[in-house]
Amino acid sequence: MKLVDFHCHLDLYPDFEELVRESERLGIFTLAVTTTPRAWARNKMLASPTKYVRAALGLHPQLVAEHWREIELWESLLGETRYVGEVGLDASPRYHSSMDRQTQIFRRILSRCAEAGNKILSIHSVRSATKVLDLIEEEVPEGRAKFVFHWFTGSTADARRAAALGCYFSINSQMLSSDRGRALISSMPIDRILTETDGPFTSAGGGPARPRDVSQTLTLLGKEKGLQGDQCADVVLENLKTLTS
Repeated sequence: MKLVDFHCHLDLYPDFEELVRESERLGIFTLAVTTTPRAWARNKMLASPTKYVRAALGLHPQLVAEHWREIELWESLLGETRYVGEVGLDASPRYHSSMDRQTQIFRRILSRCAEAGNKILSIHSVRSATKVLDLIEEEVPEGRAKFVFHWFTGSTADARRAAALGCYFSINSQMLSSDRGRALISSMPIDRILTETDGPFTSAGGGPARPRDVSQTLTLLGKEKGLQGDQCADVVLENLKTLTS
């Protein structure tokens, strides 16, 4: 099966370079998201020679309070990649105090992506899906960018709204471990679903999940959607092709 890990923090593993080689060797399409633009150079260097690994330029909402001044660096690097992530909003209690700054930065990111055109964004939306969708509608004219909600935890109404806007969802195994998560994923259109690990923030086999571990997600996702694992892999791969076309 051809595997897709559309959201993985490869640079947070101690064997970062080996993970890039492993994804390439196994033919796993892997999106290496970054949390600040200062991480971009090394990610780009390792991903650029590969066929299957792509690096995304990020400014994580949980780090905006300390790193918001790096938005200018982020803007200066945007022309070097089609992929943007991890970006978005986080309204959980720990980060709620920085929501005004997060909103300012995310609005600026969306605006720059709309101006550039043809960008694909991997989006964080903890307790903020409605606000994220509002900002997308306000800042990005139709057809100017594409969006993938990573580890989506919004409401089914938010999921329907996102799908209507053409957004995709990247699913990990932890999302399929609860009744609420399974119900939410069941409501998502099958042609808008990708897979992810969000490693190293999820686990598999007693350690941090690696891109190859999305095979477990495919098994669980297939059960939820009434597909065999290989059929599910084919669907996800076709969705990726559509997204990136």
